Amino acid sequence: MTAEIGLTVTHRRYVPHSHAHYGGALVDGAYTLGLFGDVATEVAIVGDGDEGLLAGYADVAFLAPVQAGDVLEASCEVVRVGTRSRTLRCWADVVARAVPERGASAAAVLPEPLRVVEATATLVVPLPPATERE
Repeated sequence: MTAEIGLTVTHRRYVPHSHAHYGGALVDGAYTLGLFGDVATEVAIVGDGDEGLLAGYADVAFLAPVQAGDVLEASCEVVRVGTRSRTLRCWADVVARAVPERGASAAAVLPEPLRVVEATATLVVPLPPATERE
């Protein structure tokens, strides 16, 4: 089994208020990169039958703030397949957001997803057993 170009995995996660790290209920950028790690792990499992290892990020762009109370959708798509490495295009969108001015627990689905982070990641997986390579 080898991952194929175009394989895409998406996770959704609510950002709890306990992750607010800065004023204005802002969440640090590492939170979203951690989500990419989880999604990349599933890409490796689905595509290669192994959890693999996320070896690094390149071209990380933080495009808009992530806030406590957001619902984030994090996705990774395989864009290149090497012998052991996979290049992933990763992105995260806010699909729902808290609306504190309407009330302490008010929230709304956004009319359009808000792109907050984009990155390129390198995923490394072990070589398949010799019987699969031959």
